[in-house]
Amino acid sequence: MPDLIVLAGGSGSRLGGVDKAAVTIAGRTLLSRALDARALTARTVVVGPESSRPAAGAAAAEVLWALEDPPLGGPAAGVAAGLAALERDAAAGADAAAPTADWVLLLACDLPWAADAARILLDAAEDAADAPADAGAPDALDGIHLVDADGRDQWLAGLYRASALRAAVRRADADVRGARMRDLLAGFRLRGIRDDSNAGKDVDTWQAVAATEVLLASPANTPANPPAPGSDAAASGPACG
Repeated sequence: MPDLIVLAGGSGSRLGGVDKAAVTIAGRTLLSRALDARALTARTVVVGPESSRPAAGAAAAEVLWALEDPPLGGPAAGVAAGLAALERDAAAGADAAAPTADWVLLLACDLPWAADAARILLDAAEDAADAPADAGAPDALDGIHLVDADGRDQWLAGLYRASALRAAVRRADADVRGARMRDLLAGFRLRGIRDDSNAGKDVDTWQAVAATEVLLASPANTPANPPAPGSDAAASGPACG
């Protein structure tokens, strides 16, 4: 099983400065939904301010917590903080039978379908393990990440080799603060997985919050199968703004 790092340290600027981790959709916070992916992983660390801890719900007592340096230092700094927390926990012998994992599942906190995204990534890794070495077996890869329907790389919905991430953080050194994930992952051998299901779709505007509320309100709706425009379900979303 991989370890899990959930990044919850963003400023939420497109939400008017609201703590994104604490945004509630269909009765649950975004952070608690992202933490559903814990079931597929070993250790879990949330990287974010202490003020976001209540948004983790019942999982708060079962996960590690860290803060990037400096706070709001960006996703690469968050990865560095998450890796350090996992290493400290392993060194402390909290679970001597489970050292840090070889792979790290990296997820943003604003993925309502984080567990589905995690399954897609883990299934892709399993498929790669069954492939011939020259076809992209895991030993030849440093990471697998989702790619959205518009062809954009979703770095914060990815599965990465832990040793490669640690090496990248060491290379970046102080420059990790404020660095983009694209820069941190430069030189990685990566495979992008087209996310046809939209499981990796993030929620970073109030319009997206309203649309996601509609989707989660009905089990018949999924990110890949939204309600039809003009339908009762499509019209029932909350007015957020």
